[in-house]
Amino acid sequence: MTARVGEVRSAAQERWLAAQPRLEPVSRAVRCVSPLGWMVLGASVGSWLLAALFGWTEFAFVAAALLALFLLACMFTIGRTRIDVGLRVHPTRVTAGDVAVAEVRVRNTGSGRLLPVPLELPCGDTSARFLVPGLRPGAEHDDVVMLPSQRRGIYPIGPITTLRGDPLGLIRRVLSWTGTVDFIVHPPTVFVDAFGTGVLRDLEGRTTNDTSLSDLAFQALREYVPGDDQRHIHWGATATRSSLSGSTSLMVRQFLDTRRTHAGIILDASRGAYADDGEFEVAVQVAASLAQRAVRDKVDLSQASGSLVLTYAKGHVAMDLYARVELGDQRIDLVAARLARCSPNMSTVIIVTGSRAAMDAVTQAAGVFSTRVNVVMMQVVPGAELARQRSVGRVLVTLGDLADLPRALAAGAPQ
Repeated sequence: MTARVGEVRSAAQERWLAAQPRLEPVSRAVRCVSPLGWMVLGASVGSWLLAALFGWTEFAFVAAALLALFLLACMFTIGRTRIDVGLRVHPTRVTAGDVAVAEVRVRNTGSGRLLPVPLELPCGDTSARFLVPGLRPGAEHDDVVMLPSQRRGIYPIGPITTLRGDPLGLIRRVLSWTGTVDFIVHPPTVFVDAFGTGVLRDLEGRTTNDTSLSDLAFQALREYVPGDDQRHIHWGATATRSSLSGSTSLMVRQFLDTRRTHAGIILDASRGAYADDGEFEVAVQVAASLAQRAVRDKVDLSQASGSLVLTYAKGHVAMDLYARVELGDQRIDLVAARLARCSPNMSTVIIVTGSRAAMDAVTQAAGVFSTRVNVVMMQVVPGAELARQRSVGRVLVTLGDLADLPRALAAGAPQ
């Protein structure tokens, strides 16, 4: 019995899925009716029922009038608007406060004159509405809309829509003419010195104890063994040894392996780490300034904040993370552990947090990385004096504002 019920249910689902393409036009038509339209239609049906049950002629007239009003409203949506609409956002990435615009171009592709058409352009949480004037066949109309760029974030621009309907709002037919363009606003940043200076000096790579046959850090000379690169034979040392001891063995250079600088930036996005949203925005700006410097120096960069993790980020992609990041409940030590797993070769890690962060958790996040990694912890405390101190092989920097960041990274910053 249970198997039979399952078969019937499965067959019904298959029929429903098969019928959906045929029902889609009906579904679109139903969605065009506004709540007020459904009220008018329902009142018409109710009036017909009252007239039929009690023989009240007045309700029959009311039902007929309401139905005629509904049908008249439907006639406002009949027909096609023959236009071609283009949307261009320039530029698509800006820093908060910069100017950006959306350029809208409308062309009449029909054979007759186009009547004035209202267009709506969603811009994030707001919408811009403007009226396209009447256009003769083939004519174009251009308009420019200023985009919101005061606050960092990612704002979906579009799609551009037209609304056809009756003056009373019973029927509303929305047509989309363009796709959606992401408008990305990066946080403000300050210029900081290159990663080769001050607290973050590391640009030439970190020397390890691992020997190498070819690198930049020369260590010693040794005897040649088969397989060595002949380009590293030290002919002067070979000749000197031969003249002193009569040895015919060749001497080759031996190097220490160096690793290219790989910076990691961890932004604490835990809600409890900050006194308010303004403090969090300063922390975002600090992290973005460091990322921007790494991008300019072409340093390998990995980033983490909340649920977002980027490895070997380059160019605009690295900065886009700070447009997306939002406060959440992610623990800073777990975020650090996730980044350490994704990018195990980092040589410098900067952890940016707020004034209310539990320093035990921040220290635990720093402890995720080995002692060979240069870890700098930056705490944003609005109004505090710039300070820098070392603790357990780590550097703790206290910032009162974004403007303190360049001095905090300099070699002569307050201790």
